[in-house]
Amino acid sequence: MTFSLATWNINSVRLREALVLKLLDQECPDVLCLQECKSPVDKMPLEAFAAAGYNHVVARGQKGYNGVAILSKIPMQEAGSHDFASLGHARHIAGKLENGATIHNFYVPAGGDVADRKVNEKFGQKLDYLTEMRDWFRDNRPEKSILVGDLNIAPREDDVWDHKKLLKVVSHTPIEVAHFAETQAAGGWVDVTRQDIPDGRLYSWWSYRAKDWDGADKGRRLDHIWASSDISQSAHSSRVLRSVRGWEKPSDHAPVFASFDL
Repeated sequence: MTFSLATWNINSVRLREALVLKLLDQECPDVLCLQECKSPVDKMPLEAFAAAGYNHVVARGQKGYNGVAILSKIPMQEAGSHDFASLGHARHIAGKLENGATIHNFYVPAGGDVADRKVNEKFGQKLDYLTEMRDWFRDNRPEKSILVGDLNIAPREDDVWDHKKLLKVVSHTPIEVAHFAETQAAGGWVDVTRQDIPDGRLYSWWSYRAKDWDGADKGRRLDHIWASSDISQSAHSSRVLRSVRGWEKPSDHAPVFASFDL
């Protein structure tokens, strides 16, 4: 079975319901994973998504912040969720497709503005979250699994607009990149996007603060699609749909796509 998958930090699913429906109509991914839904599950516009053909949903929500959801055309059952770092946040949900593939949808904490856990509690929470992800995947080695989401780290030099200038900026600091790499290695995860697009600058997020986000192009690749090593070679057709960042009243993230032959 071949299926397409997209991941997108929507920055309020209720506020941007029309944008989600536009993406579903124009791109028709079989599975769409959303982060930062900022809504309890019972307030998410799931009926509208079902009317668009996405009848299968697993989600965790919170009022006003966090929140993750997986919308699928393909039959899917919930496969659990975990509260990493015991934050009490809706940041992880997993769904299992009818072909046996498990999809993990993550929204890793952003980490605040100061890259020092001694003065910034949020940065410490981010590192702890990644550490617990690492330990969980080490103890529960994933098979036939896909991990997607806003992981809030741009790991490579060409995942940011200026490596040297961002070394002390949260999302690209060496300690975050090291935690990211340990988490990836613990699960044997393969970065599908960079497997398909190995070279060159590639971003999925551009700040709202930039008046001309497209022209300035000071982006970061914060959104990722990984596959467990046993199915990584089945992945293909990766892309970032940059144009979505230019839609009216957009999220500051663009959706990232990949397809799988499983």
